[in-house]
Amino acid sequence: MKLRLSILLIAFSFFHVSIAAQTAAPVSTDKDADKKNPSVAKTPKKDQKKQEQKEEPKKEEKKGGMTAETFAGLKFRLIGPAVASGRVMSIAVNPKNKFEYYVGVASGGVWKTVNDGTTWTPVFDGEGSYSIGWVTLDPNDSSVVWVGSGESNSQRSVSYGDGIYRSEDGGKSWQNLGLKKSEHVGRVVIDPRDSKVVYVAAEGPLWGPGGDRGLYKSADGGQTWKAVLTISENTGVVDVQLDPANPDIMYAAAYQRRRHVFTLIDGGPESAIYKSIDAGATWKKLKSGLPTVDMGRIGLAVSPADSNVVYATIEAADGKGGIFRSSDKGATWERRNEVDQGAMYYSRVVADPKNADRIFVMNVQLRESLDSGKTLRKVNEVNHHGDNHAIWIDPDDTKHWLLGSDGGMYETWDDAKSWQFKANLPTVQFYDVAVDNATPFYHVCGGTQDNFSWCGPARTRNVNGIVNSDWYVTTGGDGFHSQVDPVDANTVYSESQYGVLVRYDKATGQELVLQPLEGKGEAPLRWNWDSPIIISPHEHTRLYFAANKLFRSDDRGGYVEGDQRRPDAADRSQQAAGDGQSVGAGCGREKSVDFVLREHCGAGGISEKGRLDLCRH
Repeated sequence: MKLRLSILLIAFSFFHVSIAAQTAAPVSTDKDADKKNPSVAKTPKKDQKKQEQKEEPKKEEKKGGMTAETFAGLKFRLIGPAVASGRVMSIAVNPKNKFEYYVGVASGGVWKTVNDGTTWTPVFDGEGSYSIGWVTLDPNDSSVVWVGSGESNSQRSVSYGDGIYRSEDGGKSWQNLGLKKSEHVGRVVIDPRDSKVVYVAAEGPLWGPGGDRGLYKSADGGQTWKAVLTISENTGVVDVQLDPANPDIMYAAAYQRRRHVFTLIDGGPESAIYKSIDAGATWKKLKSGLPTVDMGRIGLAVSPADSNVVYATIEAADGKGGIFRSSDKGATWERRNEVDQGAMYYSRVVADPKNADRIFVMNVQLRESLDSGKTLRKVNEVNHHGDNHAIWIDPDDTKHWLLGSDGGMYETWDDAKSWQFKANLPTVQFYDVAVDNATPFYHVCGGTQDNFSWCGPARTRNVNGIVNSDWYVTTGGDGFHSQVDPVDANTVYSESQYGVLVRYDKATGQELVLQPLEGKGEAPLRWNWDSPIIISPHEHTRLYFAANKLFRSDDRGGYVEGDQRRPDAADRSQQAAGDGQSVGAGCGREKSVDFVLREHCGAGGISEKGRLDLCRH
């Protein structure tokens, strides 16, 4: 079985091109040339001018010398690693053939398997978005696939989509059906009585107001859309559920949020649960038993076993959130549990298809309740990544689950006693990559979303090509920027979240922490989720690393015996203009500012007195 791997590497082939001399090319030395070619010699001047006018002007090449055609002949090849996969947002299983299902990935499109994950086919690579919020199948025709593009997350590294897609041939071809400004889609549901009736929970843009925001309905299979629930330019709909006994009864979760470079506004007075009993024509806000304070993200589930039972996982201020249950179709609610964690990244509840008292709550660790949410136990996740987002429970065998997380796809057949990892789904999310100068084959290093920092060779002498054992971890956590010493390829600098910078020695496997610390009596440093680092192009032992202050080290991070966490690094923050690089205090885990460092060169490639640019984007 051929594994698809997850970094795409462009292999460049360089061609020698002859450059014309600056002087004009010499004319023919044959004195009788005109006589040999009388048609040229006897052409009148007027006719020559007419010919020159008819000649088409040459297309001017763009400045810089490169266009799309420059790279048209290059092809991608996959080099790895296949030891990790990436964030799964949605799973859609063919009810008539459970070995066939689709997986929507936060950063990697839609993948299809027809053999329970033995092999995978990317079916969305040619479309306008690589970020997926929801995938679902037409309940009346499993060859019809619907995709809501744009992941349903409000975190730091989030990608947006360009609307709703439909395929009528099992993912072979797609049509974009609009709502292109929705950017983030929480769910797509289809009326089981009429496949032309489709609802879309559109969250709208994360970084600004407006867009296609709210609950949209189509009565003609997506050809036209009508906004049936609109709250405001700042509040969209993150979830929608149909009553399986009567699809005219609907529940929708409104979500007010806005991300800025310095914080996330995750909730407000407009977050709420709404109910319709007439297929979305009119709506009522549900209140009885629900939090009266500002709410954030809300996840909904109607029990397939008893449609009177509705569950909600609610993020709310003042510790008022948790797991809520209604036994009368949303008329009244009871708070069953106080668990309310990481809602902007998870906040989904899934009801067991056979047992109305059994639910699953997505979170860092998957949680299960057998008593309607009163108690929640952490599901066994040995040999499982965690950070869970999507789950499918087999309606014919509820011990059989498919689970999607930050680590990819997993399957259990025994109620999570054991897990099978689908290691061949190549969707690990690299934030940033760098290359070294190793010979005979250079290595590629990079940091991944919640799957460590890795390095691996561009090629090997192995007859089997690049294998997983060729790849090695340089540091754990969420990986971000990696830099490799241009002189010593064994020295790799990697980082995890909030500025935990390490120097990794490839020869020994040793990992030294280089993160600068504030001095005695100084205010704490404010680190970004991903912090910028560069190696000086003029001196390979010189590093620049930045929090709200800019640090420089001239000795590879200055490890001092007995105090490896306090490098000999000079504070260079006075060279950054103003205080625009500061991250707002008190933003906690949601702060997110990205910086780019560049060391300036003067004449002859000499650093202009250490001049640096610190740019925010």
